[in-house]
Amino acid sequence: MTNTHAVGIDLGTTYSCIAYLNEHGEPITISNAEGESSTPSAILIDGDEVVVGTEALRNAIMRPQDVILNAKRYIGNYQKTWTIDGRRISPIEAESMILKKLIGDAQEQIGSINEAVITVPAQFSDQQRHDTIEAGHRAGLQRVDIINEPVAASLCHVLGSEGMWFSELADEQTILVYDLGGGTFDLSLVRYKKDAVEVIASTGDLHLGGIDWNNALMNALADQFTREFGVDPRSDPSSLQALSLEIEQCKRSLSVREKTALTIVHGGSRKSYQVEQAQFEMVTQPLIQKTLNVTKKLLKEQNRGWAHVDAVLTTGGSSRMPMVRGSLKKLSGTTLNTSLSPDQSIAHGATYYAGMLISNNKFARSILGDEARERLKKVKQVSVTARSLGILVRDMKVDKRVPHYLVPANSSLPAEAVHNFGTVVPNQKRVHLQVIESGLTEKDEFARIGHCVIDDLPVDLPEGSEIAVTIRYDEEAKVHVSAKELKSGKQATTEIIRKDSAVNQLEVNHPKEEEAIDLEAAPDDEVIILEDDSEEPITPSKQRPQRKPQHKPPTPQPSAPKVKAPPPIKAISDKLDRADRPVPLCNRCGEPLNSKGTCPSCGSLSEARKQKLLRQKQIQQRKMAAAKKAKAQQQKKPQVRPLPKPNQKAQPKQVPPSGKRPSIKPLASDDDILELPSSSGGGPKLVPRPTKPKPPLKPQPPSRKPKVDDGEDEFWSIVEE
Repeated sequence: MTNTHAVGIDLGTTYSCIAYLNEHGEPITISNAEGESSTPSAILIDGDEVVVGTEALRNAIMRPQDVILNAKRYIGNYQKTWTIDGRRISPIEAESMILKKLIGDAQEQIGSINEAVITVPAQFSDQQRHDTIEAGHRAGLQRVDIINEPVAASLCHVLGSEGMWFSELADEQTILVYDLGGGTFDLSLVRYKKDAVEVIASTGDLHLGGIDWNNALMNALADQFTREFGVDPRSDPSSLQALSLEIEQCKRSLSVREKTALTIVHGGSRKSYQVEQAQFEMVTQPLIQKTLNVTKKLLKEQNRGWAHVDAVLTTGGSSRMPMVRGSLKKLSGTTLNTSLSPDQSIAHGATYYAGMLISNNKFARSILGDEARERLKKVKQVSVTARSLGILVRDMKVDKRVPHYLVPANSSLPAEAVHNFGTVVPNQKRVHLQVIESGLTEKDEFARIGHCVIDDLPVDLPEGSEIAVTIRYDEEAKVHVSAKELKSGKQATTEIIRKDSAVNQLEVNHPKEEEAIDLEAAPDDEVIILEDDSEEPITPSKQRPQRKPQHKPPTPQPSAPKVKAPPPIKAISDKLDRADRPVPLCNRCGEPLNSKGTCPSCGSLSEARKQKLLRQKQIQQRKMAAAKKAKAQQQKKPQVRPLPKPNQKAQPKQVPPSGKRPSIKPLASDDDILELPSSSGGGPKLVPRPTKPKPPLKPQPPSRKPKVDDGEDEFWSIVEE
């Protein structure tokens, strides 16, 4: 046995797999001690003993409180822990237990394993990737490399099933990799070039996978059982776990059969249900549609149609479901490539990547032929950034820190961006850059991943002095940040390396740690956006909201409020002129107005502000008058009364003579009906309904119009048929 092996691990939400590269340069799946090629990602804590795999899954019915499932969904979440027998277990520790099981069983067959490549979803954040590496170190690995799951599937496709191991691609190909696993969904556009696998763009959903299909079917059947027997099997942990295992087997059966049966037992009641593929598809249709929406959105963002996609490659265990393949085939209009093993292709691709990394070491030279070794050395993989990368800057309009991204998502690695920013206050002593990463979606909050500090800036540095910030992703997606003050040349450089969470991961809370640095009351170490095409101009310090005395700029002299700007902010004034957005001044004293149009010195309002307040007052008065009028009309009794003649008091309960109408037509209320014109002539008349008086109705708009038949009822009757 050699000392170093090319090992790849697919660390999954529901199942995990490990493989290695044999002497022929082929990936071989390593079975666990129970003889299974895939190991359930289930953990049983039995005192001091840790059991991982099928045995833990069996005990989940009798001892659900002692079993950890789907730990991968919580990786990166420091608030999530499991407490079993007084022992607190974090997601990192849970993942390390699964890796220990895989590595320990593999070492019994191929010898010592010191390094491995572990796959992660393409949408994993920097924190989640770091925690995965940490779990590998805790499992005993000395070196851990990371590869995105869609890239691993692509390598397996190129070097494995397509027979590309000793050949080269004649033409470029664009492949859509659709990876639906047990807990996550990954989607990537991949371009195959000569000796290269390049990811064009990637997206997905970290909370969409096979277990969501299970939950949808389980809830539907549990609701039916509750209606029939009056007890809910989801209310008891043991019954819930037993039902979950039944649902998993049912889902697997429906992937190869049109119908199957399962049994629910709870509260002394027992019943078997027959489930058909069509029923399963109907219940989970919203989940399928979510994957299709993500697919269409990715192609639209890349300005590509299906004509620009040469093949659709499916992988992941949940991609076996007929409803998934049928919907994807219908959407793409092409035959899917299902040549990859849904369970093992990700691990095999990671193994190929491990072989590429060690192609120059002693192991590769000793067991691989020259042709295979050279082929491994030539193949390159190019990935993309999963999320945007930037820094926090001070927004002068709202006076708070906001994210400003420099490297957008789906940028090819390595990636670098340079941008100029400005200091916040005069004589600023240092610049403290907080590096952030965007959320998975636009609604998600950004995450702080590190910081960079420039100390001892030159004295008397004017406000708005330019700071050049450079952010760079290297080939391994490590983040490097540098900042330079252009006037003095003072600079600082750092590599974002997270603290070792192995010390005491349960007591470390990275978000809170970063929040302690983010002091809104002390912005004298920040930067602001300083560019010609900025959305908002860089404003002088006297235009910002008032701060505490220790952070205020020097108070201007009485002669200061002039059109000409003071010398320290001349550069900023030039940028204001180029931005074509003049600073509004007070007509009374000449001081700049604040964001609300009010003069901080004399308190007077600008003309625009006065007109705006006047318009708001008029609108409010009209609304109040309309509401008062509507309320008065709703309180009227449901009967018709003619309006009084001019200079004459109104006579209650007086009805106009037959054939005569008042000169002004009264408004109809909700209790009136409209008499249509007859052949004898005469206009429409308002008469009371020949029914008993109804209780007062809810307030309605005063100008309610009778419903017009626009054909809507006929349309819906056709749809329902």
